[in-house]
Amino acid sequence: MLFAFSVAPTSTADASASMSRAVAEAVRVVRESGLPHETTSMFTTIEGEWDEVMPVIRAATDAVLAVSPRVSLVLKADLRPGRSGELRGKVDRVERHLAGGDGAAGGGDGAAGGGAVTGGGAVSRRGAASGGGVSDDDGEFRS
Repeated sequence: MLFAFSVAPTSTADASASMSRAVAEAVRVVRESGLPHETTSMFTTIEGEWDEVMPVIRAATDAVLAVSPRVSLVLKADLRPGRSGELRGKVDRVERHLAGGDGAAGGGDGAAGGGAVTGGGAVSRRGAASGGGVSDDDGEFRS
């Protein structure tokens, strides 16, 4: 299962309104979890079973709550129990279609069938598709 989330404080004491320090703490929690993950400019995607991932998202949110009285959390999930390797697998299948492959290998799981690309997002060659989120005004990533 894949869980993409974006968590950010709604206010910051930083005069520049940069939220990257708070977001970095959330990303640190994800990295320390040991679960497969990818952080892009707009989302952090974690792969694992429901009971593994939800406590990590909660802890990442709590890390941001520690520096802000109010936090915004956006969560999107692709729930396919028993599947693994989808953080990379979904993107690989789309890349095969783009390269002119027949796409039959891997279940033909393209954008219409479960969504490597949704919400106007873009597929990264490094990992999962991103479908939205929030970008920091100073150009730094926010998960």
